[in-house]
Amino acid sequence: MLDWFDSYLGCITITGIFSLGTSSPFIITSQVECKKRSSSFFSVPTIVPGKYHSCCYQSSPLSSGYEHTEVYRHAHARTYDNTHDRMVGSRHTQRCTDGDDSASPASSCSVAVATHRARPLLCNRMERKMEENTVRDVETGSETGGEDALVGNVNKMMVSPPGYSGAPRKGHLVFDACFESGNLGRVDYISEFEFDLFIRPDTCNPRFRVWFNFTVENVRETQRVIFNVVNFSKTKSLYRDGMSPVVKSTSRPKWQRLPAKNVYYYRCPDHRRNYVMSFAFCFDREDDVYQFAYCYPYTYSRLQHYLASLDRRNLPYLQREQLGLSVQQRRLDLLTITNSDHHQSPERGKKLVFLTARVHPGESPASFICQGVIDFLVSQHPVAQILRDHVIFKIVPMLNPDGVYLGNYRCSLMGFDLNRHWQDPSPWAHPTLHAVKQLIVQMNQDPRVSLEFYIDVHAHSTMLNGFMYGNVFEDEERVHRQAVFPRLLCQNAPDFSFSNTSFNRDVVKAGTGRRFLGGLLDDTSYCYTLEVSFYSYMTAGSTAPVPYTEETYMKLGRNVARTFLDYYKLNNLIKDNRPIHIQR
Repeated sequence: MLDWFDSYLGCITITGIFSLGTSSPFIITSQVECKKRSSSFFSVPTIVPGKYHSCCYQSSPLSSGYEHTEVYRHAHARTYDNTHDRMVGSRHTQRCTDGDDSASPASSCSVAVATHRARPLLCNRMERKMEENTVRDVETGSETGGEDALVGNVNKMMVSPPGYSGAPRKGHLVFDACFESGNLGRVDYISEFEFDLFIRPDTCNPRFRVWFNFTVENVRETQRVIFNVVNFSKTKSLYRDGMSPVVKSTSRPKWQRLPAKNVYYYRCPDHRRNYVMSFAFCFDREDDVYQFAYCYPYTYSRLQHYLASLDRRNLPYLQREQLGLSVQQRRLDLLTITNSDHHQSPERGKKLVFLTARVHPGESPASFICQGVIDFLVSQHPVAQILRDHVIFKIVPMLNPDGVYLGNYRCSLMGFDLNRHWQDPSPWAHPTLHAVKQLIVQMNQDPRVSLEFYIDVHAHSTMLNGFMYGNVFEDEERVHRQAVFPRLLCQNAPDFSFSNTSFNRDVVKAGTGRRFLGGLLDDTSYCYTLEVSFYSYMTAGSTAPVPYTEETYMKLGRNVARTFLDYYKLNNLIKDNRPIHIQR
């Protein structure tokens, strides 16, 4: 573990929510001193109403058509009831507008910092009014409106104590998410060691608030903080099962997961009973910039650098082409991997496998799996050489490049969940999806092409391991044949779970690639959604989950590619019966 974890010795907790480094909980009093308590984790100190305030910040919008920015100013009056382990709060909200109509993602508005004395009666009325105006989404469990109507990322925003007007000091944290795949919409100052963080919703779609990715700088050495991510749109989460955010810093550039003991996921009465993920952290190097994310980021630029490195190798069996452009004119790349003689005119009888990833931009593990597939197929491994001889692989590694670039979780720039629009994609609203569908339809109509597999790679926010979703068919023989590939993958990949694999035809999934193409292609073709956990996997005989890393995600991709050798029964072509296991 990094030393910033070890240096957090456990004298601070989230107002009694959890303990760090000790077997019994601690709380923070109003004098910021630590007292040991023997009560439950939800025991909290008494805070005088009107004494503690929060200053809320919001930056200007992303380049998405918004014409102004709002700065929210709240004063919190939190009253805690120790007897019943519950918390009630009142909030006074004042809105003011800022006339910044800049279209640049990096632009920001001026920050208004104000403190107010709480007005309980008025606050309660406004809170009830906000709840009345809230729209609950049945499918995702998300809420729209009220505090969640954030439209931009924070931009080098210094958060200082309420009423402070002097020169910035070390320890006045500077938050930033105005970078590629960044996401942080607002920061509330709760105290010198506690901050409420608000995820910016997907552009043009307030329903989805899961992905976060931001930096913190201007820290003080040994400064201890608690970050509360307060506006998740999903209630179910792997945070309940031990998942934790990932972190890196400028002097330690390798992503690492925070210790699970520093993370707590709970329903918070102070945020309309939304679920909150709180984590404690100790900054240990003043000159470092620290970055926190929901999962290991894999950006559009990273993909472009990776594909450019493949181009420079001039591999005769790899072709890269631009299949189309996104709404914001980013590349939609298509890779074809097979013997060089078959790039343009595939022979009759040569099988074709089509793979896509990142239709949901926040599901970054899908890109690591996809890169693992590509790395293996272009390698000199004997299995890869045989597969290139007998199979054509067509891969679209990033189906939603705008969403990835903007730091969205599920939607495109225009707020569409592209994986619900396969039936009738628009060439102007869903250009990348339209281009991919057109290509698949054309190949399906070409008698020279035998399109046997379509695999769409995703990441799952509530389940462990890798697993697959497949379709339901009336033909029992086809049902059995469809289960063959997942069974073989389970034998090759210790982190893949066949027991979690399921086959369905839910009405709400009708617009997905798996469902649409499953109905379009003939009965010799199989369409799957390959899912992998955002967090961890269990292996046979293991007693504790093993957290995924970037490398283990890629290893699953290599095992997916390797499984086609077994499926097509090409094992006998390995020369001299040499072992064909992929290096673990």
